[in-house]
Amino acid sequence: MNPEVDKFLKRSKQWRNEIEELRAVILKTKLEESLKWNLPCYSHNGNSIVIIQPFKACLGMMFFKGTLLQDPKALLVDNGANSQAGGRFEFRSVQEITKCAPIIKAYIKEAIAIEDSGQKIVLKKKAEPMPEELKKMFTQTAGLKEAFSRLTPGRQRGYILHFSGAKQSSTRQSRIEVCIPRILKGKGLND
Repeated sequence: MNPEVDKFLKRSKQWRNEIEELRAVILKTKLEESLKWNLPCYSHNGNSIVIIQPFKACLGMMFFKGTLLQDPKALLVDNGANSQAGGRFEFRSVQEITKCAPIIKAYIKEAIAIEDSGQKIVLKKKAEPMPEELKKMFTQTAGLKEAFSRLTPGRQRGYILHFSGAKQSSTRQSRIEVCIPRILKGKGLND
């Protein structure tokens, strides 16, 4: 048991009992516990396998390579439009976790085998269209285009999704203006 995860549990207000139960089930496997991205994360030979994710409506247990799992009963939930690799269980009670413990362990065992086999997720590259407001700002702000091009592809995509998520051009423009200092410093949207 990792003391950082203990601290995380003490701070948890929602899903605390469920997190404790899920943690107990996961710790009965071969996975090592740590705190990554401020969440309980479980790895095998240094590779992340699952992470516990408290949401408002449920407690998630996300497999980093969830799309490679067999999942014959379609128990894993898709992580959303911007995720190509993960899949997660969603729980709403301690009883549900207790009942699913053998299934959770079986999925973890399969995930470990996938990691040991060296299988990789083949991500489909999909280029997000760059908002016109950002293109315009590149010509108006010295060094912005160069700073943006030096960002990692994931950071670039994060900004583009953030900017493009606004319906109105004025909101997109405002979001870009707020983010310019971060981009110029080489920081991602959530860094």
